[in-house]
Amino acid sequence: MALSRHIPINNDLVFPSGAYAVGGVEQVIDFEASTREQKVQAHDRDSGLPLWAISVFDADPEARTKVVKVKIAARTPPVLPQAAAGSPFPAVSFEGLTATAYVDTSGSRPRQAWSFRATAVRAATPKGQVPQALHRAEQGA
Repeated sequence: MALSRHIPINNDLVFPSGAYAVGGVEQVIDFEASTREQKVQAHDRDSGLPLWAISVFDADPEARTKVVKVKIAARTPPVLPQAAAGSPFPAVSFEGLTATAYVDTSGSRPRQAWSFRATAVRAATPKGQVPQALHRAEQGA
């Protein structure tokens, strides 16, 4: 089969209603190389670059999972865009987005799940107003 492990996919197919960064950029931890005392940052298998993660709120009301992490391999941490006036979270779009299928066995039944990687993050034009569920999450309700 000629399909790559990482399937290229358009940002608008994954986040048709828009996506909002809900946290800062975090290091992805390599749990196999880390100890309790010292955390080791994970590196991309293909490029060798450090991995960073951005938590993203999926504004699609039909989304099964509302917050997903998108990983980016980069020498330095990616910089998130500023939030638009009146919005608590920046609308984001990802360049070079890929999806990788895996089996999630953490629940009572195994299910197919997706992990996402990108080459860069940039500002996106908000698709509409920030969803109410996102406002409630920000306010701690």
